[in-house]
Amino acid sequence: MKAAADNPANDKYPPFQGFSHVKKACADFYKREYGVEADPEKEIALIIGGKAGLVELPQCLLNPGDIALVPDPGYPDYWSGIALAGADMHMLPLEAENGFLPRYEKIPKEVAEKAKLLFINYPNNPTGAMADAAFFEKTIQFADEHGICIVHDFAYGAIGFDGKRPISYLQANGAKEHGIEIYTMSKTYNMAGWRIGFAVGNPSVIAALELMQEHLHCSLYGGIQEAAAAALLGPQEQVHQQQEMYEARRNLLISRLQEIGWDVTAPEGSFFAWLKVPKGYTSQQFSELLLEKAGVAFAPGIGFGERGEGYVRAGLVASEEQIQEAVRRIARLNIF
Repeated sequence: MKAAADNPANDKYPPFQGFSHVKKACADFYKREYGVEADPEKEIALIIGGKAGLVELPQCLLNPGDIALVPDPGYPDYWSGIALAGADMHMLPLEAENGFLPRYEKIPKEVAEKAKLLFINYPNNPTGAMADAAFFEKTIQFADEHGICIVHDFAYGAIGFDGKRPISYLQANGAKEHGIEIYTMSKTYNMAGWRIGFAVGNPSVIAALELMQEHLHCSLYGGIQEAAAAALLGPQEQVHQQQEMYEARRNLLISRLQEIGWDVTAPEGSFFAWLKVPKGYTSQQFSELLLEKAGVAFAPGIGFGERGEGYVRAGLVASEEQIQEAVRRIARLNIF
């Protein structure tokens, strides 16, 4: 990034749709990591971070009165783009007994027929659940039956535990015909705040997204594009080391919480743990108690949707020393 910022060639507007060689880097990354072929010019869009793409897509694809299918609990900014499009949401419950996967067979027929867009996200925020190939195939079959565009938010694609590597939605047969996947540089490469990610998949959806971005953003600073390409094509050793670090933190947090009597389950991926709230508290009450009495900050599950009630979300973004201290403080409250 420093070298790119020092280069005067980057002190101007880059092409509105991004540098071709950076798009090719995205395509080469998908070929190397997932065995997925993508046309850099027609099947890849550079975006101003994953969130921007997720918020812009409903505005590209939905009209007022259309329905978007949204996971509950889920990332709240799925809701934002749908609201800006004037469309409606139908929530898909993610339940522990089904591995936090949606049950498409429970969607009312009239809702499925009006639905135009489906958001899925694995490894999942906030639950930490993972999806397998069979789930993606089932999703594509459902989308094909009802004419729905799939958007897979693959933000945590580099973070899987217990030897399980997250798979790409685009590895499933027919994936490109029915949707796209959004990848962000912030999680895999610690480029949070740099605002760069990319979408891969269906050419018509990619074209709509690029057209919207041309008018909203004009272009993305060339130096950040160069840095993204360097990350995608360079050595990946630190990516693997980072995954191992998150796994070690997960193992420490879960084992220590279990030792103090908290009935918790280990996440399969992402850098979040989804923890059941003890009886007698709402998620809001419990998170406030921990913050005020122990100085430990968890996110209340209700903030991720109605089905998030009964849980709090912990981030594995603190050091092992801080995790140990957090558990010690929780233990002193004698809740369990």
